[in-house]
Amino acid sequence: MLLGPPESPTVENLHDARTWLENVEGKQALEWVKAKNAEALELLGDPVHQPVYSHILSILESKEKIPYIGRVFKTPEGESHYYNYWQDHVHVKGIWRRCTLDEYRQPSPKWETVLDLDALGKEEGVTWVWGGSTPLDEGPGVPTDRAIIKLSRGGSDAKEAREFDLLKKRFVPASEGGFVLPEAKSSLGYKDRDTLLVGGSFFGKDALTDSGYPRTVREWKRGTALSSAVQVYEGLSSDVAVHGYFYLDRGHTYEIRMRAITFYTNCYEVKIGREGTFAPVKVPADSQLGTFADQALITLRSAWHGFAAGSLLAAPAAKFLALSVAGADDPAVKALLFPLFEPTATCSLEGTSETFSYLILQILDNVRSELRFWKYDAALGRWSLTQSFRGDGFASISASGVKADSSDDIWMTSSSYIQPTTYSLASAHAPAKQEPLKALPTMYDASGCTVEQFKAVSADGTEVPYFLVRPKALQLDGSTPTLLYGYGGFEISLTPSYEAAVGKAWLEKGYAYCQANIRGGGEYGPSWHQAALKEKRNKAYEDFEAVAKDLIQRGVTRPEKLGIQGGSNGGLLMGNMLVRSPELFGAIVCQVPLLDMKRYNKLLAGASWMGEYGNPDVPEEWAYLQKYSPYHTLRAGARAPPTLFTTSTRDDRVHPGHARKMVGKMVDLRLPGLAYENIEGGHGGAADNKQRAFMSTLAWSFLQKTIVTSALAPSLGARTNVDGGRRFDPLAKLRDFRGLPKWAVPVLGAAALCVAVLAERRRIG
Repeated sequence: MLLGPPESPTVENLHDARTWLENVEGKQALEWVKAKNAEALELLGDPVHQPVYSHILSILESKEKIPYIGRVFKTPEGESHYYNYWQDHVHVKGIWRRCTLDEYRQPSPKWETVLDLDALGKEEGVTWVWGGSTPLDEGPGVPTDRAIIKLSRGGSDAKEAREFDLLKKRFVPASEGGFVLPEAKSSLGYKDRDTLLVGGSFFGKDALTDSGYPRTVREWKRGTALSSAVQVYEGLSSDVAVHGYFYLDRGHTYEIRMRAITFYTNCYEVKIGREGTFAPVKVPADSQLGTFADQALITLRSAWHGFAAGSLLAAPAAKFLALSVAGADDPAVKALLFPLFEPTATCSLEGTSETFSYLILQILDNVRSELRFWKYDAALGRWSLTQSFRGDGFASISASGVKADSSDDIWMTSSSYIQPTTYSLASAHAPAKQEPLKALPTMYDASGCTVEQFKAVSADGTEVPYFLVRPKALQLDGSTPTLLYGYGGFEISLTPSYEAAVGKAWLEKGYAYCQANIRGGGEYGPSWHQAALKEKRNKAYEDFEAVAKDLIQRGVTRPEKLGIQGGSNGGLLMGNMLVRSPELFGAIVCQVPLLDMKRYNKLLAGASWMGEYGNPDVPEEWAYLQKYSPYHTLRAGARAPPTLFTTSTRDDRVHPGHARKMVGKMVDLRLPGLAYENIEGGHGGAADNKQRAFMSTLAWSFLQKTIVTSALAPSLGARTNVDGGRRFDPLAKLRDFRGLPKWAVPVLGAAALCVAVLAERRRIG
């Protein structure tokens, strides 16, 4: 009997002997985690004692970081307060603070602390991580004195919510009528001063979707028990989530109820005005709906009324809604639509922002930034394109309104791989005329670096762009250690930005860094994303392989010098590179990954991503999903480059069991897999700057010891698993047959081999 790889996995024969590792805080699982963490630190060294750690930590905690403004609230005195959330070596978990614009203009502003998370955590004995704020908006002329603040334990997606008094700088306790909600993956927002629109697990399991998000919308009145909140809207358990929103928009009032049926399809009901009635909106299910003053904004992900996928359309909201209710024919609807953007082969809409009079389009043209400014004349109901603004070279630029409810001022940000980020104040009337406010200092020596953009040719002939940051004096002899980063999913674009840690830990040493714009992302709009959905996911992997091969063919690097990195969906990409093309790479850094595509929809928020990947419980969809489920496609006898898996115990989005089980299987198969799991951190992998520096240094140390020096390779041979002991060897007691009768040797030998076969099958399954 030959001992070979198991048969291809199917719905019927899959057996997972490692599901015990999915018990996030189970005693046995955590002991395994601690053993793996200790092993990683033994082989890679404690990051805290490495020079790059102090460099990265100093970058993260630099007083010269840009204090970006997150909120602007009007005070009762008529001035505006500019709010910023800040972390440094003193404020490890962070402070929420504010100042005036004149003060912000100063080189060292004097900030007023509004909320200190370190002090709060110490007082309450909880590691609180900032989760954002939702203000009470009663109109542009009304001061903002209340906000809902969200806090998470250790960085998880589930958050506790508390009402906060911005004037007194304190939480409003429930005993005083304050809104206080327990920890949950919730949806909430003010409808008015005394009413919240809420949804979440605090209403019971039936109030959640299969994905673990709110399934109902309820109105909760101030001073009443949360349990008495009245349900006003309900979705299906199969929906991803259900939300309710109320907001003011340039003198107009909207309330929207939305069912997120899948990750990419929605169903909307809209009420215009406080006295209006809810009505369904007749738009494609995969479109996104918004408003600007009295205009409805529709972003298309599929063709509609002659407009291509990726278009942005405007229409008078009241007329459009009336036609939707009446079920009007296509010509009547189309007559209302005005195109603010239509894509081309190279040009896509990345997003929008707004001021009081302008809608600002964030455009990518061959993955290069452009801003377009559309001005809306409310009196005439007319749109006009007034400005188009491009960044310099490969710089990414963005603009956002300072006070969109009352002003046309904008924050302008510019960033590139080798030029530090700048933050300026301008007007949407003249965006080129900017007042520089803040800028990052030079945090690494980029004088020896240059940036280029190339295109690789994928397996089906598609050209795939990528950015290469390299030494100016690069020798095209394949000797340069190179890190290739990718994501390729959820229509998320990878654009140039100033990554000081990458520069200090990698580029400054004369190494190269590459960012691949593979299909599945949003660099060329919805069609680029949809080209790698579900059964077409292999296109993203072929694209990434094409970029790797192009780097090698150009002489930038060679396989043993080429490392790759990706997280979350990018972690799934890394897992597939591990099993599809290990010969191309010298090392893999796989962060907070999805890897088990058979059970991903059963773990935490996994069910919400079936619109991206497919449903493994449907045999026809598992037929293609199993082909890119690394946990199942990894085989005995496979070749694999050294791989570091990192995750977080507190990640309640992508289950840490994905990384745990994959590492367990790799070690069982005697493949070079390492793991480190942060006990805190959520899906971002870290909860504060020290943790971020620690996790980042761990990855750089791994790359240094694999694709730079190869020092790690001898240490990744036969290793341990589960309890720190050697792998169970069923033949160990039967190897020495001396002294046994001759007849016993073949009998016992055959028995031992059968035991070994069964053990091996169970182990690699």
